[in-house]
Amino acid sequence: MKIDDQMIDRISRLAYLEFGEEEKEKIRQDLEQILTFVEKLKELDTENVEPLVYLSDKTNVLREDTKIPTISMEEALLNAPEKSGRFFKVPKVIRK
Repeated sequence: MKIDDQMIDRISRLAYLEFGEEEKEKIRQDLEQILTFVEKLKELDTENVEPLVYLSDKTNVLREDTKIPTISMEEALLNAPEKSGRFFKVPKVIRK
């Protein structure tokens, strides 16, 4: 599948990313390689292959949850450089 500049521009807008021309070319090549690989995977005959649910037959051994003392919301907000009511106020990181 051919990836054109319009598709890269659309994907970058959706992801809120900006790319230079060199980066766009590298991304285009990478996406074409990925899609070529996916097309090859589609050619595989998996008719008699059992579905793989887990890569390993090992199971996770988890500890029991235990309640531990924590600081209160008010104590946490005492160290906040900026706050709004009961929330931390942070700078905006995504621009439209």
